[in-house]
Amino acid sequence: MNKPLAIFSLLLLSLFSSYTHANSARIPIESFSKDTEYSQVTISPSGEYLAVVNKVKGKNVLVILDAQTFKTLHAVSFRGDAQVGDYHWVNNERVAIAKEYLRGWKDHPEYYGEIYGVNVDGKKSKYLIGYLGEQQIGSRIKKQTPLYGTSFILDPLIKNKRKMLVMTIPWTSSNEPHTVVYEVDVYTGKRKRVTLSPSRMAQFLTDHEGNVRVAVSTDNYINAEIHIKNKSGDDWEELSLGNENYSDISLKAFDKHGNNIYMTASKSGEAEGLYKLNIAKKEVKLIFQDEFVSPKRVWVDEASKELFAIETELQYPNYSFIDTGSKKSERLKALIEALKGDQVQLISSTADGNANIIYASSDTNPGRYYLYDASKNELKYLFASRGWLKPEEMAITKPIHYKTRDGLTIYGYLTIPNDTDEKNLPLVVMPHGGPHGPRDWWGFDPDSQLLASRGIAVLKVNFRGSGGFGRNFEHAGHKKWGAEIQFDIIDGVKHLIAKGIADKNNICTVGASFGGYSALQSAILEPDMFKCAVGVVGIYDLPLMFEEGDISERNSGQRYLKSVIGSNEVQLKSYSPSYNIDKLKAAVLIVHGGEDKRAPIEQAESLIAALKKANHPYELELLEDEGHGFYKPEHQLKYYNKLVSFLEKHMKF
Repeated sequence: MNKPLAIFSLLLLSLFSSYTHANSARIPIESFSKDTEYSQVTISPSGEYLAVVNKVKGKNVLVILDAQTFKTLHAVSFRGDAQVGDYHWVNNERVAIAKEYLRGWKDHPEYYGEIYGVNVDGKKSKYLIGYLGEQQIGSRIKKQTPLYGTSFILDPLIKNKRKMLVMTIPWTSSNEPHTVVYEVDVYTGKRKRVTLSPSRMAQFLTDHEGNVRVAVSTDNYINAEIHIKNKSGDDWEELSLGNENYSDISLKAFDKHGNNIYMTASKSGEAEGLYKLNIAKKEVKLIFQDEFVSPKRVWVDEASKELFAIETELQYPNYSFIDTGSKKSERLKALIEALKGDQVQLISSTADGNANIIYASSDTNPGRYYLYDASKNELKYLFASRGWLKPEEMAITKPIHYKTRDGLTIYGYLTIPNDTDEKNLPLVVMPHGGPHGPRDWWGFDPDSQLLASRGIAVLKVNFRGSGGFGRNFEHAGHKKWGAEIQFDIIDGVKHLIAKGIADKNNICTVGASFGGYSALQSAILEPDMFKCAVGVVGIYDLPLMFEEGDISERNSGQRYLKSVIGSNEVQLKSYSPSYNIDKLKAAVLIVHGGEDKRAPIEQAESLIAALKKANHPYELELLEDEGHGFYKPEHQLKYYNKLVSFLEKHMKF
């Protein structure tokens, strides 16, 4: 093993000197509502250039820098409500950039498959892929034609200066079409079809030479079909895995010899493991599996295509390494030792592997980027994602676990205000959204830090139904929204009360989306436990989910709702806050976006009508031009100010 990194700049020494949490002046709310300033830092294949996404006036701008002088060479931005999305280096001088759009009614930017190319100096800017194409009028030269589909970069092919591989989901009458791979000229946009997927909505994997060799798809989002083809480009052949039933298959990488595929998969609904599939022998071997959680991420270097680490998180983040001879694995181990206390991620590398971009973050560190030069054994500080926040002023987050009333072990996180003895603390319970798929993680969270800065402890739990713990655990929450899921959360509160950490007379609950539903439903089930409940862009009327919102618009969405909440209207109403206000004692704050398509305004209106009918007091904060989440910093600030003001009325802190 390499020795821990020894060379640090004076800046690094100052950043990572030991500290104690100081009893400083109260941090302004604006400090937590401000958006991340820097993100997505990468290094070019040659190591000559750096790229970073910078937030400017609420939109992402890609800035390209000289790696030695840090001089800005070019900045890429889009007009109107468009911004820079994901991007890739496609050779030493050029990047391919996804163009996405900020739509207030969505909980994430909209992407329509448009990809641009530009050189590091801003020259040869070109619309490469998209539904617009190029105008044909006035020229005999054949132009790049429109591509009606959502396209993603499959492989940047950095060893091929002119080509990249793009996977496209065609816009057809079918909701689940066959996907297509194109080879695209990164300067002209000229393309040719490489392959059509052998099954619907397939994902692809390329080998180390850029050949499309594997496809995986599923018709029911559980069982998967794997198809393979030779380097020579023969037809697809289905690969049978025998009697074993693998689900949730995700292709990760080829080994360096090209004979084996690394993939994550689940057997019998357990947490996913990392498997090695021998193509010739059709044999599957388990390489790694955590007993409780699926991998958070399998790290594959984009330049070398080397799989070098598996990241998991049951409580604190943790790495596992499968190749003892991997230089990147050894380097990552050394960096973890050097940056103790932080979760360290090796996120970008040069083609020769000599230089790396490092991202370090923690519960108190919002995130910092570094450049590591192996030839000098030197680590240089680059950017801070939220440089105005001081880690020494942030509150620590501790993993917790406890048993529920029916014997299930639940894992979660407790953020503790600074300068407390962890006794009789005011507590806010903050259930996550979803509820199926998402989960809570250890790390920096602005919501928790805002409340902790005011002296409030924050509890987050991964209740049954949460993602990341295996399909069995996730399915255990199906049709349990209004009862067992809430009991998991309530039992977490009782656990903290029994340990003397939480003041039983000073507790509120705050949540967004499903978390907003949970905040109201938990307060209905335990009316004497919660002094107040805050629902943000929440769901409050379960039968209404089948009639309003973007999920109900699709047949697949209707099937999903029947699967996860059921179709028994009596039970749906018994699980809906809008139909059970008579059991509620907590003070209520409703925060909603007027343009929300996921949890439409009709959900808030249903709850308000029920509150009025019961003469139950409530407060409302309506943001007319926001959707399922608050993207504008001024709206985030408005929400935070309203939240703190509301909690001050009903809690003591």
